[in-house]
This record gives sequence, structure tokens and C-alpha cells, in this order.
Amino acid sequence: MSDNTKNDAPPERPLKAYAFDPSQGRNLGNYMTINVRNEALQPGPVGKYLVVIDYDASNDTYYEPVNLDDPAVLLRGGLDPSESDPRFHQQMTYAVASETIRRFEFALGRKAKWGFRGGRRTDPNRYRLRIFPHAMQEANAYYSRDLQGLVFGYFPASETDAGANLPGQTIFTCLSHDIIVHETTHALIDGQRRFFMEPTGADTPAFHEGFADIVALFQHFSYKEALLEVIQKTGGLAPADGGPVIAPELSTENPLVQLARQFGEAMGMRAALRQALGTQPNSKDLEKLFEPHDRGAILVAAVFDAFFSVYVRKTRDLMRIAKAGGATVGPDDLHPDLANRLAKEAAKIAGQFANICIRALDYCPPIDILFGDFLRALITADYDLVPNDRYQYRAAFIEAFRLRGIRPQDVASYSEESLRWCPPEEMKGVTAPVCKGLDFDVFSLPTPAQQKRNAIILSLFGKNNAEALGLRPGIPVQAHSFHPLHRVAPDGGLRVEIVAELMQQTEVHLDPNDQQSEKFTFRGGTTIVLNREGQVRYAIQKSLGKDDDQNERLRRQREYYYAMDAISGLTTYLPPPPLDGRPMNFNLIHRGY
Repeated sequence: MSDNTKNDAPPERPLKAYAFDPSQGRNLGNYMTINVRNEALQPGPVGKYLVVIDYDASNDTYYEPVNLDDPAVLLRGGLDPSESDPRFHQQMTYAVASETIRRFEFALGRKAKWGFRGGRRTDPNRYRLRIFPHAMQEANAYYSRDLQGLVFGYFPASETDAGANLPGQTIFTCLSHDIIVHETTHALIDGQRRFFMEPTGADTPAFHEGFADIVALFQHFSYKEALLEVIQKTGGLAPADGGPVIAPELSTENPLVQLARQFGEAMGMRAALRQALGTQPNSKDLEKLFEPHDRGAILVAAVFDAFFSVYVRKTRDLMRIAKAGGATVGPDDLHPDLANRLAKEAAKIAGQFANICIRALDYCPPIDILFGDFLRALITADYDLVPNDRYQYRAAFIEAFRLRGIRPQDVASYSEESLRWCPPEEMKGVTAPVCKGLDFDVFSLPTPAQQKRNAIILSLFGKNNAEALGLRPGIPVQAHSFHPLHRVAPDGGLRVEIVAELMQQTEVHLDPNDQQSEKFTFRGGTTIVLNREGQVRYAIQKSLGKDDDQNERLRRQREYYYAMDAISGLTTYLPPPPLDGRPMNFNLIHRGY
């Protein structure tokens, strides 16, 4: 291929996929086209970030890899949706995963990276995420750091309760749009926050599950075609003109709620998610739900409540205009133009909510994430980029989280000012330190040499400013990550910042009163957000504390380990003794899709 041909190549290539899964047929805009970033692909497909390896371990079989650069395939915009063609399965997993990566990169303002390390230097795929579309005959799909990939299973539908499928029909998890997004999101979270894989409390595995569902839900909702037919058939949304936004208007009869609950159906055996979406908030649920999916569904429901609230607010005028003009808004009576406008608005808001949630990862502490921490990260991340909250997105988040019983720690109230993270001078009354000498190019990934130099500079910076940054003096500081990023605000302004994680750890006994009890690694650290000159704007802390005997976070982590050991049904989410910080096993968490 000549250089001119390369330069003339279109920036995107269309690839066909299911918007839901094969069971939906052509209903609800189920046949869709995803415009993924165009890149030269080897058969597999194999691209910059992904390699699809279609090996069926149960049958010891390799399936023929699809060649998406074949002119016959290119001219058709990819292979047509098919349950029986493994090559389409390869195409769909590549397309959906690629689109998820693109959305993360857009929201974060930097290139994606993976959480796995190592591999043979001679392996051409050592830096790619592996995708196994037909890995095993099992009702499961999961992300594995050890396998450096996404593993999808297939299984026969139930003979007695097959739902929309034929009894005994083969169900392929790799053909569920939402499951692919969910598993890709697990991998992307691991690349941004490696220590979120360590279960240090009930919220950490639940956050991983809930966040992956949030991204999948909003990615689903951001496709207007997937919304249009539902809104048209159900009469759109006729919100009340007054009263609180969330409580009276959340109903399982609402078209957007119906579509969200269909999302829960598409995720397989996820009764908790289906039951949480669109229900009236219960602030006591967090006190009794601890299984990761059940607890994560509360986080998903809170974010969906906020989304729904903003959607109601931004479309209320459209419904009033339609009614004033004598238009009907009942089932099958909604004017096509109004239905199209409502679907367009819902898709736009879904994309915005996805961006806010993904961007908030950079404003989370590096370890021991709590739902309340995520709320504070959401508020700070959105305020940082969009100070003028014209449509009250942040107010919607705050109210929705409050109604679901999510209470942040160390804040005076639910006010926006109280929830935003503080710079060191406001938190500790000290001058914000400046990290000088960092070497980076904001428009490209740091080179290994730059990473090494920056790690040394940041580690020394953390050591010399331990008190101001919420680190324990005398304990070594390791700069775990370094991310230069750029983001464009709604006013067109370019924000250039650096996000880094400064980590510490110590070994402690599980039983503080028994020096013979097993030890585990207790971690602490601080996420620092720096401006281009290296000045610390935020220091988001999960400190080791000064005294182990008086450390509330350490006490909670010990209690969690004891509780998990006592409840046999949940022990699969913890590593076997000794408690050595091994990551969560999504193979066990996701079994039963």
C-alpha cells in the first residue's frame, strides 16, 4: 500500500453488530453498524489494541479468522449478523471492544493502556488485549489479567425456561453487545486503576461490577436507533410538570426504564440489576446487600436515576409544546419527529453521562474505592471541566446518590462545595507543593525512558511532601502510574494536566492482638492531579494512617476479611490464604451468565 493510499484512507470503517443480542432479531434497531477507527488489520482481527484468538478449548479447535481487510468484506461494511458464523462473532467482539476503547480514550483525554504486565519479548501480542470469542462451553464471560484477555463462553439455553430462545439453543455470550462492553470495561478499569482489583471492602468488587454495567448501559443508550422504536411504540415520556424529579417519574412503565431493564435481561442472570433499575430508591439497601452484583446494582441505579432526572428536565419543554399543539403522546401515536427528537436527546445525554463517569476514574483514590468516593470524583471531575452546571447534572448525581443511601466520608454535607476534593492548602493548610522536572509530551504516550525518569521524580516528590500529600512519612513511596492528558472543555478551552498515583504499603497481622496470625499487605496512597507546571491541584488520599491501632480504614479491611471468611458463599471473591493482594477472580464472579 502506497503512502498516498494510506493518507487517503477514511478515518472510520463500518462494521455490523447486534445492538442487543440475536434473540431480539431485527426488533428495536437490533441490527446496527458501528463506525470504528480505521486501522490496518491482520486476520483475526489483529489491531493496535486487540487480538482476537478464536480457540475453542472445550473442543480443541481453532476457527478460521476473519479478514476484515478483504475487499469483499470491506465493500459490505463487514459481515452480516449471523449466529452461526464464527467470523461474524470475531468481527462483533472486535468492533464493540474497539468502540468501548475509543469512548474511554475520548473521556480520559489520553491513550488507553492495559493492566497486565510481562509476557515474552518475542510475543507480538504482549501489549494487546486478547479476545477469545468461543473459549469454553460454559455460561460465563470474564476478564482475566493472567490470560491478558476477555474470555467468552457459550452454552445451551434452558429446556424449561429458555426465555426468548429455543430450548437447548446455543447461546453465545460474545454476541451480547452489553456483555462485550462490560468485560472490556473491566480490562480498561484495570489499566487505569490497577489496585481496584484488590477486594479491600464490600464496595470494591461491587464498584468494578457496577461501573462496568454503567458504561455498558450508557454505551447502549448512546445509539439513537436503539432508543427510537421503544420511544415511538410506548408514547415517549410525559413527565410531570412539578414536584421532585426522580421519585414520581421513575416507573417501570417508562420507555427509558423499560429499555434499561431490557439491558438487565441482556446481561443474563442479573436479577439484581433488572430489579434495581427504575425502582423507587431505598436508602437501606446498602446495609443488607453485599454480593458484588447486588451491591453494584445500587450504584448503577443511582447513576441511572441521575441520568433519568436530567433527561426529564431537558425534554419537558418538548412534551409541553407537543401537548399545546394538540399532539397525542400515547403508544403508537407519538409523532415521528418528536420521537426522533426524544431519542436524539436521550442518546446525547447518555454519551455525556458516560464521559462524566469515565473521567471520574482519574479523580478516584488509588485503592479501596467506596461508592461515596466515586460520588466525590464525579462532582469534582465534572466541575473541573464544566464549572457552569446549566442543566444541573451534578445536582442530579447528588440527589440520586443521597436517595440510594450512598454517604461519602469526611464531608460536612451533600452540598457540591463540600463534596469536591480539595487541594492540599485547603485540606491541610499547607502550600500546594510543586513537582518540577516531569518529562512528557501531552500528545503521545511517555516513552519507557520518560516513564522511568518521571517515576523517580514522583517517588522523591512524594517522599519529600508526605505530610501534605496524605502519605505516611518513613514508608517508601512508589509512583505507580503517570498519565499526561488533555481535555477540551465545552467552551473550547484545552486543559492539560497530569494524573499520577503515589503508593505505599506495609505488612500487618490479620489479628492485631495475635502476632502469630497471618499477614496481609495493607496499602495506602494518593492520586495527585497536577497542572502543566507541576502544581498539585488535588491530592485524593487513602492514607496508611499514623498508627495502625487507631486506623479506621485498616479496621474496616480486617472486618471485611473476617466477614468474607465467615460467609462461605462469598469466599470466592477473596484470594486464598495468605491474603496477599491477589486480584479478584472474575471467572468465579461472573459464572452463571
